[in-house]
Amino acid sequence: MAKIIYTLTDEAPLLATFSFLPIIEAFTSTAGVDVETRDISLSGRILAAFADDLPADQKVADALAELGELAKTPEANIIKLPNISASVPQLDAAIAELQAQGYDLPSYEAASPQDKARYDAVKGSAVNPVLREGNSDRRAPLAVKNYARKHPHSMGAWSADSRTEVATMGRDDFRSNEQSVIMPEAGELRIQLVDHNGDVTILKDKLAVLAGEVVDATVMRAAALDAFLTAQVARAKELGVLFSVHLKATMMKVSDPVIFGHVVKAFLPKTFAAFGADLAAAGLTPNNGLGSILAGLDALPNGAEIKASIDAELADGPALAMVNSDKGITNLHVPSDVIVDASMPAMIRTSGHMWGPDGAEADTLAVIPDSSYAGVYATVIADCKANGAYDPTTMGSVPNVGLMAQKAEEYGSHDKTFVIDVAGKVQVVTADGEVLMEHDVAPGDIWRACQTKDAPIRDWVKLAVTRARVSGTPAIFWLDAERAHDRNLITLVEKYLPEHDTEGLDITIASPVEATQRSIERIRRGEDTISVTGNVLRDYNTDLFPILELGTSAKMLSVVPLMNGGGLFETGAGGSAPKHVQQLVEENYLRWDSLGEFLALAESLEHLARSADNPRAAVLAKALDAATGTLLDEGKSPARRVGQIDNRGSHAWLARYWAEELAAQTEDAELAAAFAPVAEALAANQDAIDAELLGVQGHAVELGGYYRPDEAKTSAVMRPSATLNSIIDALS
Repeated sequence: MAKIIYTLTDEAPLLATFSFLPIIEAFTSTAGVDVETRDISLSGRILAAFADDLPADQKVADALAELGELAKTPEANIIKLPNISASVPQLDAAIAELQAQGYDLPSYEAASPQDKARYDAVKGSAVNPVLREGNSDRRAPLAVKNYARKHPHSMGAWSADSRTEVATMGRDDFRSNEQSVIMPEAGELRIQLVDHNGDVTILKDKLAVLAGEVVDATVMRAAALDAFLTAQVARAKELGVLFSVHLKATMMKVSDPVIFGHVVKAFLPKTFAAFGADLAAAGLTPNNGLGSILAGLDALPNGAEIKASIDAELADGPALAMVNSDKGITNLHVPSDVIVDASMPAMIRTSGHMWGPDGAEADTLAVIPDSSYAGVYATVIADCKANGAYDPTTMGSVPNVGLMAQKAEEYGSHDKTFVIDVAGKVQVVTADGEVLMEHDVAPGDIWRACQTKDAPIRDWVKLAVTRARVSGTPAIFWLDAERAHDRNLITLVEKYLPEHDTEGLDITIASPVEATQRSIERIRRGEDTISVTGNVLRDYNTDLFPILELGTSAKMLSVVPLMNGGGLFETGAGGSAPKHVQQLVEENYLRWDSLGEFLALAESLEHLARSADNPRAAVLAKALDAATGTLLDEGKSPARRVGQIDNRGSHAWLARYWAEELAAQTEDAELAAAFAPVAEALAANQDAIDAELLGVQGHAVELGGYYRPDEAKTSAVMRPSATLNSIIDALS
């Protein structure tokens, strides 16, 4: 039997799965397709990491490792929903919940070095690098784009006198200090720190590299970072704008929490000068955010004094951008609350504003310390000041082909990122002692190395040519000739492009700033441009442009053609929406939009039809695409408030439209006959189904857990329509 693996993840996508998965299983069973689940949630990954220490009835299989191996095979067909890339506060909360549920787990802070290493392997971007054994093809499906043009989302007005701007270092950061080499042959490298006395500390040994692999090394200098941040705090106050910092403390789980800590200290210099030692002794680190410090002050004998100092500096400094002004949660409270690829497009969409402490929107100084990609946002902001907001009814699209296979570039740097503790030199050395790259370092500097293998680069170039050919759209490789890594990639792109038929195609190379400018000029003319980017810009661009075009990145089609022939189908780029969970718990209303799941499932079925020679799966896929278009046209996507259609109602309508399409199609008479009574029953009972789904709204619900909800309780909450359930379950 053909098989699709549907992943169980976290927060809103997981809740939606309890509603949508039974529909998927029922419909696909008619085509002989077996849908299996694998738990790659944060809690599941924690339990898998400690499986050897748990009793038999609590052991959890390592589903992520299993799927990582499956992704390397031609049989792979995986639908991957958004998951939590855990920061330390999220990891702490998940551990505490599991402990309360009876799992004997150590806390993160008190864990042994061995156990802490297990936790470190779980936090941050633990999932995507394992599953992504291919490069990324992300685009807005035509039905979604057409819907956005007919039903445009709100866009805030821009004016030329907006004081919003981007601040970035430009020197002594990762971009400016980068060095890069292309390995002439396979071997092993060693990363070592040589102090001023000549003593050598091995930071990473036996780092395997392949012939043709691009290896980079760089450092962000702590002293320069601190000086830059101090200047930006002063500048925000001088300009009278909100101060905000935009990092990626989830995916960049080693470097960015440290940078975030520098920001907290730069905003509260007097507090840390007076009480930094007390906070450190209590384990209250700025790397975990201001919120964790405030939460721990009650346990300190001078906690009230520290709190007064913090309050005084917050009052004296520039106004902070807020995550939740009603609850006093600032931009600096939690490192995972403000993620650059989502926060910057949201700010640009909202007139360049973020929310201030007074609950009102205001111009903002957006601080992005490393300058590698900050220019992309600065270019878009400058364009909005000059030309006004973009028009979703006419604007073009920027699909993306992203280099990400086999932990490419920065997102694979975690095991090679170090906070330096003594002055000296960090060197990347071959097995025979040749120093390939070297940086002078001082205590506190953040040094990292990255790898990008040759096979993914070749595949990336091939995928870019394929997409340009299929879509008839110009493609730009976003590569910066002034950056060491990108110079090497330019060499390889120019080497591999002639291997493909590019006759008649418009394929060019430009720096990210220049590529952004070209793309937004074309956007304003209603023209499309493929952005062919590295791993981080893949993430950034597939939030930036979809949020401007469609109002959300969750509506993107995200396909990963795996290099060995399988398929990975990701459901958008919008994160896992913790605020949606809060609303469900408080009001029994889930506004999560499963459009990404609908799109991914159709692509998965289409892939399965080809790979497993299953023509009925292709019929299901075609009908699902048509049903999704109807769903959008009829306005049956989730709304936002109690009393309106929510995620569960959207699933019910999708099931009806899908069944009607299958009953009406003429390619498979047996399938049409099977779905005719289903379509009839769903239509006849639509009023009853709607009443049952709407009737439960407006009341608090209990899920039995946040990170690991109780299955029975959550299923009852997410499947409240007995009428719908009976029709769907009968089909199975």
